[in-house]
Amino acid sequence: MPDTILVYVGLDAVGDGLIKLPFIRALRAAFPAARITWLAGKGHTVFAGALAPLVAGLLDEVIDDARVGSRPAELLRRPLPGRSFDLIIDTQRRLLTTLIVRRIRHRRFISPAAGFRLSDARPAERARPPSMAAQLRQLADLAAGRPIETAAALRRDPTVEAMADALLPPGPAYVGFAPGAGGKHKCWPLDRFIAMAATGEFVPVFLLGPAEADWAAEIRAALPAALMPLQHVDAATPMLTIALARRLRAAVANDSGTGHMLAAADIPLVSLFGPTPAAKFAPATSRQRLVRAQDFGADAMSAIPPEAVRKALVSLL
Repeated sequence: MPDTILVYVGLDAVGDGLIKLPFIRALRAAFPAARITWLAGKGHTVFAGALAPLVAGLLDEVIDDARVGSRPAELLRRPLPGRSFDLIIDTQRRLLTTLIVRRIRHRRFISPAAGFRLSDARPAERARPPSMAAQLRQLADLAAGRPIETAAALRRDPTVEAMADALLPPGPAYVGFAPGAGGKHKCWPLDRFIAMAATGEFVPVFLLGPAEADWAAEIRAALPAALMPLQHVDAATPMLTIALARRLRAAVANDSGTGHMLAAADIPLVSLFGPTPAAKFAPATSRQRLVRAQDFGADAMSAIPPEAVRKALVSLL
């Protein structure tokens, strides 16, 4: 078992970090006593900033914007001089970067670059898993030498949990709806979300980000009983969104950062996809239904019929 592990990434935006979170949790579950260092070589990582609370207890060290892995001249020196690791996991595939990262002192090296030819372990299956989450999980399994069946728990902040309880008090059956996304082309029409939430069979909870704040008035007018907890806080954080998600019986979300936060809470989730490939970007959660516009003859989100989403949600409830 390695005592020290280095994970190399290029950089992590918020969406990248949320996709990588299941990999980090699996790695910590496989190596509970190891010191895990996260190295962002070509830019900044959100694990040194906005998402740092999510990896507390999972990562021991985050090295931000290390300037490692970009230039051929780096092959002439050893990165991170004076340091060595029992295991290095290189998560990217650019050959030059891999050759540079491999110069860091190590005992064992795992990398998917060049078809795993530079790696000390290779997967039995030659085909690359379609999703980014599954590709990362493959690296964790190779590091452990076995499939990792469990995931380390996210640390819970008592203050955040108390805030979530105040915003969604225990008792009612809550179902969440996340109608936003990073681009409007990834959004199922808002009026369909509203119609989905209007059954009266549960308390609808709409999770709106800053870009969707102007939708609140339309939702309130159509659904006076709907709750919008993130509109009652000065600044919503991923930790709060995940804490609120734990209080939901199920949720419906577009391909979005909020969708990955709902998945991090490991609740039943209906994920809606259109112009982005579900096989690549689907959130990782144990109970999920994927509804794709392509199954209804188009790439546009509007091609997804309400009945298909309703059927998926009912199957999870």
